[in-house]
Amino acid sequence: MKNFLYPKLVPPSFSWVRPEQGNTEKVHEWIEPLADYSHENSQDADVVLVGVPLSRSSISASGASEFPEAFRRAWKGFATYNLDFDIDLSEMKALDAGNVPMHVTDIAKCHENIREASAALHEHFKSSMICAVGGDHSITAMMVKGMHKVTPEKRIGILQFDTHFDLRSLADNGPSNGTPMRNLIESGIVKGGDMYNIGLHGFFNTKDLKIYAEEKGVNYITLREVRKKGIEETVKQCLNELSNKVDLIYLTVDMDVLDIAYAPGVPASTPGGMTTQELLEGVLAAGRHPLVKAIDIVCLDPLRDTLVQQTVKLGTHVFLTFLTGMKMRHSNFCS
Repeated sequence: MKNFLYPKLVPPSFSWVRPEQGNTEKVHEWIEPLADYSHENSQDADVVLVGVPLSRSSISASGASEFPEAFRRAWKGFATYNLDFDIDLSEMKALDAGNVPMHVTDIAKCHENIREASAALHEHFKSSMICAVGGDHSITAMMVKGMHKVTPEKRIGILQFDTHFDLRSLADNGPSNGTPMRNLIESGIVKGGDMYNIGLHGFFNTKDLKIYAEEKGVNYITLREVRKKGIEETVKQCLNELSNKVDLIYLTVDMDVLDIAYAPGVPASTPGGMTTQELLEGVLAAGRHPLVKAIDIVCLDPLRDTLVQQTVKLGTHVFLTFLTGMKMRHSNFCS
């Protein structure tokens, strides 16, 4: 399937050499380049990931555009087997579709490319989980718009892990990483009442954004409230409420929801955020829900990370944990 989506997607800058035979025990041995598949054989993929290397639209200086490559390079350090749940992800078919091409200076063109790539992926891989690896949070609005273009009759809901509302006015800085949820509301793509934001905390949102959220019916749960109920129970409740309203759920994981102690490689890192375990439990619960059809992981800057790349590794762990939850959908796992 050479360039079947071209120019919507381009190959990644490098790819791992896969074993010619034998078991695929490591993630880099398991995830296969999309270009190796025929048009027909690719459609039964369980998971299709796409890199979205855009960070020029970030309000603060960000190297989040470097995460898709760092993410791929981190695969070698992870097995496909999850010991915690006795689940092997290699039983699933996972394809790497490459990256969305980015214009050097034109952010609007970048966003257009993301919308087109998202639409192409959702059109071709109708039954696959589309996983976008950002990039800053502005990509979320574009990925959801592409999804909506292919399924205009479907009502889309959002589950968001974030320290911020991301409801800033588009009149201030254009469609930036601070505006994706407002962008979707004002575009008429997602209703405010179909958005659930988990993890807001502390002194990192202005009151006018809270007022806007309440005016539009956005559902938000502060991290303080989450810890009273528990992250897993909170996520399940949000998903249950969403499933009574929408046809599809899009999960967006902004890595700035984490405490700075756990994720130094995040442009807008803050104290008081989630622990690693809280985020992983939340993502696992989201992965298990049958209406969750797409995910993105955004706002992770490898250039700010430590030498051991702890945040990059955590972002990769989030991805694999989500897929663990997805694999549980088709098993008898109940604990």
